[in-house]
Amino acid sequence: MNKKEISEIKRRFKFDYNAIGVIYGYYINSNKDIISSFDTSLGLMEQSETEIFLSVLKKTLSGTLGKNLIDIEFSTSDVENKEEHKMLMKLKDTCLRDEEARMQLVEKIIPSVSFGDDNYLILMAADAYDVPYRDGNLEDLADAGSEVFQYFICCVCPVKPAKLKLQYNNDDGEFHSTSTGQIAASPELGFMFPTFDDRSSNIYNALYYVHKPAEMYDEFIDTVFNAEPETPMSAPVQRAVFQDTIAESLEEECSFDTIKVMNNEIRNAIEIHKEEKNPEKLELSVDEVGSLLSRSGVAKEKIDNFKESYTEKFGESAMLTPDNIVETKKFKVETPEITINVAPENAFLLKTRIIDGSKYILVPAGEGVQINGIDVTIAED
Repeated sequence: MNKKEISEIKRRFKFDYNAIGVIYGYYINSNKDIISSFDTSLGLMEQSETEIFLSVLKKTLSGTLGKNLIDIEFSTSDVENKEEHKMLMKLKDTCLRDEEARMQLVEKIIPSVSFGDDNYLILMAADAYDVPYRDGNLEDLADAGSEVFQYFICCVCPVKPAKLKLQYNNDDGEFHSTSTGQIAASPELGFMFPTFDDRSSNIYNALYYVHKPAEMYDEFIDTVFNAEPETPMSAPVQRAVFQDTIAESLEEECSFDTIKVMNNEIRNAIEIHKEEKNPEKLELSVDEVGSLLSRSGVAKEKIDNFKESYTEKFGESAMLTPDNIVETKKFKVETPEITINVAPENAFLLKTRIIDGSKYILVPAGEGVQINGIDVTIAED
Protein backbone atom coordinates (compact mmCIF):
# COMPACT_ATOMS: atom_id res chain seq x y z
CA MET A 1 0.00 0.00 0.00
CA ASN A 2 1.15 3.52 -0.65
CA LYS A 3 0.44 6.70 1.31
CA LYS A 4 -2.69 7.60 -0.65
CA GLU A 5 -4.20 4.15 -0.25
CA ILE A 6 -3.51 4.16 3.48
CA SER A 7 -5.04 7.64 3.80
CA GLU A 8 -8.13 6.47 1.91
CA ILE A 9 -8.68 3.63 4.40
CA LYS A 10 -7.89 5.85 7.42
CA ARG A 11 -10.73 8.16 6.37
CA ARG A 12 -13.08 5.26 7.03
CA PHE A 13 -12.48 5.55 10.78
CA LYS A 14 -14.86 8.42 11.31
CA PHE A 15 -18.30 8.42 12.88
CA ASP A 16 -20.98 7.58 10.26
CA TYR A 17 -18.33 6.91 7.58
CA ASN A 18 -17.74 3.17 7.97
CA ALA A 19 -19.58 -0.13 7.87
CA ILE A 20 -18.15 -1.47 11.13
CA GLY A 21 -20.97 -3.23 12.94
CA VAL A 22 -19.25 -4.70 15.99
CA ILE A 23 -15.99 -4.17 17.85
CA TYR A 24 -14.58 -7.27 19.50
CA GLY A 25 -12.28 -7.07 22.51
CA TYR A 26 -10.28 -9.45 24.69
CA TYR A 27 -8.72 -8.26 27.94
CA ILE A 28 -5.56 -10.23 28.82
CA ASN A 29 -3.65 -10.09 32.10
CA SER A 30 0.12 -10.32 32.58
CA ASN A 31 -0.23 -14.06 33.29
CA LYS A 32 -1.67 -14.47 29.78
CA ASP A 33 -5.19 -15.27 31.01
CA ILE A 34 -8.31 -13.86 29.34
CA ILE A 35 -9.92 -11.71 32.05
CA SER A 36 -12.94 -10.76 29.93
CA SER A 37 -14.17 -10.47 26.37
CA PHE A 38 -16.81 -8.36 24.71
CA ASP A 39 -18.52 -7.67 21.41
CA THR A 40 -20.07 -4.24 21.28
CA SER A 41 -22.31 -2.85 18.57
CA LEU A 42 -21.28 0.59 17.37
CA GLY A 43 -24.94 1.41 16.89
CA LEU A 44 -25.56 1.10 20.63
CA MET A 45 -22.60 3.26 21.68
CA GLU A 46 -22.57 6.94 22.45
CA GLN A 47 -20.91 8.90 19.64
CA SER A 48 -18.04 9.95 21.91
CA GLU A 49 -17.29 6.34 22.84
CA THR A 50 -17.50 5.21 19.21
CA GLU A 51 -15.02 7.90 18.20
CA ILE A 52 -12.55 6.76 20.88
CA PHE A 53 -12.67 3.14 19.64
CA LEU A 54 -12.29 4.24 16.02
CA SER A 55 -9.38 6.53 16.94
CA VAL A 56 -7.54 3.64 18.62
CA LEU A 57 -8.06 1.33 15.64
CA LYS A 58 -7.03 4.08 13.20
CA LYS A 59 -3.63 4.39 14.88
CA THR A 60 -2.83 0.92 13.56
CA LEU A 61 -2.52 2.62 10.15
CA SER A 62 -0.25 5.46 11.31
CA GLY A 63 3.47 6.06 11.03
CA THR A 64 6.08 5.76 8.29
CA LEU A 65 6.00 3.15 5.55
CA GLY A 66 8.90 0.76 5.91
CA LYS A 67 9.46 1.78 9.52
CA ASN A 68 6.17 1.62 11.46
CA LEU A 69 4.11 0.10 8.64
CA ILE A 70 5.64 -3.03 7.14
CA ASP A 71 4.44 -5.32 4.37
CA ILE A 72 4.03 -8.97 5.32
CA GLU A 73 4.09 -10.96 2.10
CA PHE A 74 2.51 -14.40 1.68
CA SER A 75 3.76 -16.82 -0.95
CA THR A 76 1.42 -18.82 -3.15
CA SER A 77 2.21 -21.84 -0.98
CA ASP A 78 1.25 -19.86 2.16
CA VAL A 79 -2.10 -18.90 0.65
CA GLU A 80 -2.88 -22.43 -0.51
CA ASN A 81 -1.61 -24.46 2.44
CA LYS A 82 -0.95 -22.52 5.67
CA GLU A 83 -3.57 -22.64 8.42
CA GLU A 84 -2.62 -19.08 9.46
CA HIS A 85 -3.65 -17.65 6.10
CA LYS A 86 -6.84 -19.73 6.05
CA MET A 87 -7.65 -18.28 9.51
CA LEU A 88 -7.13 -14.72 8.25
CA MET A 89 -9.31 -15.39 5.22
CA LYS A 90 -12.11 -16.80 7.38
CA LEU A 91 -11.96 -13.73 9.62
CA LYS A 92 -12.15 -11.47 6.56
CA ASP A 93 -14.92 -13.41 4.80
CA THR A 94 -17.11 -13.58 7.92
CA CYS A 95 -16.39 -9.98 8.98
CA LEU A 96 -15.00 -11.44 12.24
CA ARG A 97 -18.32 -13.10 13.10
CA ASP A 98 -16.72 -16.57 13.21
CA GLU A 99 -16.06 -17.00 16.94
CA GLU A 100 -13.83 -20.04 16.45
CA ALA A 101 -11.56 -18.13 14.04
CA ARG A 102 -11.43 -15.14 16.43
CA MET A 103 -10.37 -17.37 19.31
CA GLN A 104 -7.79 -19.04 17.07
CA LEU A 105 -6.24 -15.62 16.42
CA VAL A 106 -6.41 -14.60 20.10
CA GLU A 107 -4.74 -17.86 21.15
CA LYS A 108 -1.90 -17.15 18.72
CA ILE A 109 -1.47 -13.59 19.97
CA ILE A 110 -1.48 -14.31 23.74
CA PRO A 111 1.77 -16.35 23.97
CA SER A 112 3.59 -14.06 21.51
CA VAL A 113 3.02 -10.69 23.26
CA SER A 114 4.06 -9.42 26.67
CA PHE A 115 4.24 -5.99 28.29
CA GLY A 116 5.88 -6.98 31.56
CA ASP A 117 3.45 -6.55 34.45
CA ASP A 118 0.91 -4.65 32.34
CA ASN A 119 -2.29 -6.20 31.08
CA TYR A 120 -3.32 -5.61 27.49
CA LEU A 121 -6.37 -5.34 25.26
CA ILE A 122 -6.83 -7.01 21.87
CA LEU A 123 -9.27 -5.10 19.65
CA MET A 124 -10.71 -6.23 16.31
CA ALA A 125 -13.10 -4.61 13.84
CA ALA A 126 -14.17 -5.48 10.28
CA ASP A 127 -15.27 -3.03 7.59
CA ALA A 128 -16.72 -3.33 4.09
CA TYR A 129 -15.75 -0.40 1.86
CA ASP A 130 -17.72 0.21 -1.32
CA VAL A 131 -14.73 1.56 -3.26
CA PRO A 132 -15.79 4.46 -5.49
CA TYR A 133 -14.62 4.45 -9.07
CA ARG A 134 -11.91 7.03 -9.68
CA ASP A 135 -11.85 8.79 -13.04
CA GLY A 136 -8.87 10.08 -15.01
CA ASN A 137 -8.84 13.28 -12.95
CA LEU A 138 -8.51 11.18 -9.76
CA GLU A 139 -11.99 12.26 -8.67
CA ASP A 140 -14.22 9.77 -6.86
CA LEU A 141 -17.53 9.00 -8.52
CA ALA A 142 -19.75 7.91 -5.63
CA ASP A 143 -22.39 6.28 -7.85
CA ALA A 144 -19.89 4.16 -9.76
CA GLY A 145 -18.48 1.70 -7.23
CA SER A 146 -16.08 -0.86 -8.62
CA GLU A 147 -15.52 -3.24 -5.67
CA VAL A 148 -16.53 -3.90 -2.09
CA PHE A 149 -13.27 -4.13 -0.16
CA GLN A 150 -13.68 -6.35 2.93
CA TYR A 151 -10.93 -6.12 5.51
CA PHE A 152 -10.35 -6.20 9.24
CA ILE A 153 -7.99 -4.56 11.69
CA CYS A 154 -6.57 -6.09 14.82
CA CYS A 155 -4.47 -4.20 17.38
CA VAL A 156 -2.90 -4.82 20.78
CA CYS A 157 -3.03 -2.03 23.38
CA PRO A 158 -1.18 -2.09 26.73
CA VAL A 159 -3.48 -1.34 29.65
CA LYS A 160 -1.98 1.00 32.21
CA PRO A 161 -2.81 0.73 35.95
CA ALA A 162 -5.01 3.23 37.72
CA LYS A 163 -3.66 6.64 38.73
CA LEU A 164 -4.96 8.75 41.57
CA LYS A 165 -5.85 12.34 40.73
CA LEU A 166 -7.62 15.21 42.46
CA GLN A 167 -11.10 15.92 41.12
CA TYR A 168 -13.40 18.82 41.99
CA ASN A 169 -16.71 17.85 43.59
CA ASN A 170 -19.61 20.25 42.90
CA ASP A 171 -21.59 19.09 45.95
CA ASP A 172 -19.12 20.13 48.64
CA GLY A 173 -16.92 22.53 46.65
CA GLU A 174 -13.78 20.54 47.48
CA PHE A 175 -11.21 18.39 45.70
CA HIS A 176 -11.10 14.64 46.42
CA SER A 177 -8.91 11.81 45.17
CA THR A 178 -10.35 9.76 42.33
CA SER A 179 -9.03 6.90 40.25
CA THR A 180 -9.01 6.99 36.46
CA GLY A 181 -9.26 3.19 36.43
CA GLN A 182 -7.51 0.87 33.98
CA ILE A 183 -6.68 2.79 30.80
CA ALA A 184 -6.06 1.27 27.38
CA ALA A 185 -3.10 3.03 25.79
CA SER A 186 -2.47 3.47 22.07
CA PRO A 187 -1.67 0.28 20.11
CA GLU A 188 1.85 -1.06 20.34
CA LEU A 189 1.32 -3.41 17.41
CA GLY A 190 -1.38 -4.62 15.06
CA PHE A 191 -2.22 -5.36 11.46
CA MET A 192 -4.68 -4.95 8.62
CA PHE A 193 -5.69 -7.84 6.36
CA PRO A 194 -5.89 -7.93 3.41
CA THR A 195 -4.12 -4.88 2.02
CA PHE A 196 -5.65 -2.27 -0.28
CA ASP A 197 -3.13 -2.35 -3.14
CA ASP A 198 -4.01 -0.43 -6.31
CA ARG A 199 -7.30 0.32 -4.50
CA SER A 200 -8.22 -3.37 -4.57
CA SER A 201 -8.01 -6.36 -2.22
CA ASN A 202 -4.65 -8.16 -2.06
CA ILE A 203 -4.84 -11.37 0.00
CA TYR A 204 -1.11 -11.95 -0.56
CA ASN A 205 -0.24 -9.11 1.84
CA ALA A 206 -0.96 -7.91 5.36
CA LEU A 207 0.05 -4.47 6.61
CA TYR A 208 1.83 -4.87 9.95
CA TYR A 209 2.12 -1.98 12.44
CA VAL A 210 4.61 -1.39 15.26
CA HIS A 211 4.63 1.75 17.39
CA LYS A 212 8.38 1.48 18.11
CA PRO A 213 10.40 0.38 15.07
CA ALA A 214 13.11 -1.03 17.34
CA GLU A 215 10.63 -3.59 18.73
CA MET A 216 9.26 -5.77 15.93
CA TYR A 217 7.63 -8.47 18.09
CA ASP A 218 9.13 -11.17 15.88
CA GLU A 219 7.29 -13.95 17.71
CA PHE A 220 3.95 -12.27 16.92
CA ILE A 221 4.86 -12.08 13.20
CA ASP A 222 5.98 -15.71 13.10
CA THR A 223 3.01 -17.04 15.07
CA VAL A 224 0.17 -15.02 13.54
CA PHE A 225 1.33 -14.89 9.90
CA ASN A 226 3.83 -17.76 9.53
CA ALA A 227 4.71 -16.31 6.13
CA GLU A 228 7.37 -18.01 4.04
CA PRO A 229 9.70 -14.98 3.67
CA GLU A 230 11.87 -14.28 6.71
CA THR A 231 10.67 -11.94 9.45
CA PRO A 232 11.40 -8.34 8.33
CA MET A 233 14.35 -6.61 9.99
CA SER A 234 13.50 -3.71 12.27
CA ALA A 235 14.64 -0.26 11.10
CA PRO A 236 17.49 -0.03 13.70
CA VAL A 237 18.76 -3.50 12.74
CA GLN A 238 18.61 -2.61 9.04
CA ARG A 239 20.73 0.48 9.72
CA ALA A 240 23.30 -1.42 11.79
CA VAL A 241 23.64 -4.20 9.20
CA PHE A 242 23.88 -1.67 6.35
CA GLN A 243 26.55 0.35 8.15
CA ASP A 244 28.59 -2.79 8.88
CA THR A 245 28.25 -3.89 5.25
CA ILE A 246 29.49 -0.53 3.95
CA ALA A 247 32.46 -0.41 6.35
CA GLU A 248 33.52 -4.04 5.75
CA SER A 249 33.15 -3.88 1.95
CA LEU A 250 34.77 -0.53 1.27
CA GLU A 251 37.62 -0.94 3.79
CA GLU A 252 40.14 1.89 3.27
CA GLU A 253 37.80 3.56 0.76
CA CYS A 254 35.18 4.08 3.46
CA SER A 255 36.43 7.63 3.81
CA PHE A 256 34.99 10.73 5.42
CA ASP A 257 34.20 12.27 2.01
CA THR A 258 32.69 9.04 0.60
CA ILE A 259 30.15 8.70 3.41
CA LYS A 260 29.45 12.44 3.37
CA VAL A 261 28.64 12.34 -0.35
CA MET A 262 26.56 9.15 -0.01
CA ASN A 263 24.49 10.63 2.83
CA ASN A 264 23.95 13.81 0.81
CA GLU A 265 22.85 11.85 -2.29
CA ILE A 266 20.34 9.82 -0.27
CA ARG A 267 19.04 12.94 1.49
CA ASN A 268 18.56 14.65 -1.88
CA ALA A 269 16.64 11.61 -3.19
CA ILE A 270 14.31 11.80 -0.17
CA GLU A 271 13.74 15.55 -0.66
CA ILE A 272 12.96 15.11 -4.38
CA HIS A 273 10.55 12.28 -3.55
CA LYS A 274 8.74 14.53 -1.06
CA GLU A 275 8.61 17.48 -3.47
CA GLU A 276 7.11 15.28 -6.18
CA LYS A 277 4.47 14.12 -3.65
CA ASN A 278 4.93 10.59 -4.88
CA PRO A 279 2.60 8.35 -2.82
CA GLU A 280 4.75 5.27 -3.41
CA LYS A 281 7.29 4.34 -0.76
CA LEU A 282 10.84 5.39 -1.68
CA GLU A 283 13.14 2.37 -1.74
CA LEU A 284 16.71 1.67 -2.82
CA SER A 285 17.96 -1.50 -4.50
CA VAL A 286 21.50 -2.84 -4.23
CA ASP A 287 22.27 -1.49 -7.72
CA GLU A 288 21.03 1.98 -6.79
CA VAL A 289 23.21 2.03 -3.67
CA GLY A 290 26.10 0.84 -5.85
CA SER A 291 25.51 3.80 -8.17
CA LEU A 292 25.60 6.17 -5.20
CA LEU A 293 28.94 4.72 -4.13
CA SER A 294 30.27 5.01 -7.69
CA ARG A 295 29.37 8.71 -7.76
CA SER A 296 31.19 9.03 -4.44
CA GLY A 297 34.38 7.83 -6.13
CA VAL A 298 34.47 4.23 -4.82
CA ALA A 299 36.35 1.73 -7.01
CA LYS A 300 34.33 -0.90 -8.92
CA GLU A 301 36.04 -3.74 -7.05
CA LYS A 302 34.86 -2.36 -3.70
CA ILE A 303 31.33 -1.79 -5.05
CA ASP A 304 31.20 -5.42 -6.23
CA ASN A 305 32.29 -6.51 -2.74
CA PHE A 306 29.50 -4.39 -1.28
CA LYS A 307 26.84 -5.84 -3.60
CA GLU A 308 27.87 -9.39 -2.77
CA SER A 309 27.79 -8.74 0.99
CA TYR A 310 24.51 -6.78 0.70
CA THR A 311 22.81 -9.65 -1.16
CA GLU A 312 24.05 -12.15 1.40
CA LYS A 313 22.71 -10.16 4.37
CA PHE A 314 19.50 -8.63 2.97
CA GLY A 315 18.50 -10.97 0.15
CA GLU A 316 18.87 -10.90 -3.61
CA SER A 317 15.91 -8.62 -4.35
CA ALA A 318 15.86 -6.69 -1.07
CA MET A 319 14.70 -3.08 -1.21
CA LEU A 320 15.65 -0.78 1.67
CA THR A 321 13.96 2.40 2.87
CA PRO A 322 16.51 5.29 2.83
CA ASP A 323 15.41 6.60 6.24
CA ASN A 324 16.12 3.16 7.69
CA ILE A 325 19.73 2.92 6.54
CA VAL A 326 21.18 6.41 7.03
CA GLU A 327 20.53 9.32 9.36
CA THR A 328 19.03 11.97 7.12
CA LYS A 329 18.00 14.57 9.72
CA LYS A 330 21.46 15.22 11.12
CA PHE A 331 25.12 14.78 10.24
CA LYS A 332 26.98 13.48 13.25
CA VAL A 333 30.77 13.06 13.42
CA GLU A 334 32.25 11.29 16.44
CA THR A 335 35.82 10.82 17.62
CA PRO A 336 36.92 9.34 20.97
CA GLU A 337 37.24 12.89 22.34
CA ILE A 338 34.56 15.02 20.64
CA THR A 339 31.20 14.86 18.87
CA ILE A 340 30.20 17.26 16.09
CA ASN A 341 26.54 17.65 15.10
CA VAL A 342 25.83 19.54 11.87
CA ALA A 343 22.62 20.14 9.93
CA PRO A 344 22.81 17.79 6.89
CA GLU A 345 22.63 20.69 4.45
CA ASN A 346 25.77 22.17 6.07
CA ALA A 347 27.81 18.95 6.04
CA PHE A 348 29.78 20.27 3.06
CA LEU A 349 31.43 22.78 5.41
CA LEU A 350 33.33 20.03 7.24
CA LYS A 351 36.75 19.18 5.80
CA THR A 352 39.49 16.74 6.71
CA ARG A 353 43.20 17.57 6.63
CA ILE A 354 46.47 16.00 7.67
CA ILE A 355 48.67 18.70 9.20
CA ASP A 356 52.18 17.86 10.36
CA GLY A 357 51.27 14.17 10.33
CA SER A 358 48.14 14.59 12.49
CA LYS A 359 44.57 14.08 11.22
CA TYR A 360 42.10 16.94 11.69
CA ILE A 361 38.41 17.62 11.07
CA LEU A 362 38.12 21.31 10.21
CA VAL A 363 35.04 23.36 11.07
CA PRO A 364 34.97 26.85 9.52
CA ALA A 365 34.32 29.59 12.05
CA GLY A 366 33.01 32.95 10.85
CA GLU A 367 31.19 35.55 12.90
CA GLY A 368 28.96 34.67 15.83
CA VAL A 369 31.18 32.12 17.62
CA GLN A 370 30.15 31.49 21.24
CA ILE A 371 31.47 29.47 24.15
CA ASN A 372 28.78 28.57 26.68
CA GLY A 373 26.71 31.50 25.41
CA ILE A 374 29.54 34.05 25.51
CA ASP A 375 30.53 35.75 22.23
CA VAL A 376 34.22 35.16 21.51
CA THR A 377 36.74 36.15 18.88
CA ILE A 378 39.28 33.85 17.28
CA ALA A 379 42.75 35.38 17.37
CA GLU A 380 45.05 35.22 14.38
CA ASP A 381 48.29 33.31 14.74
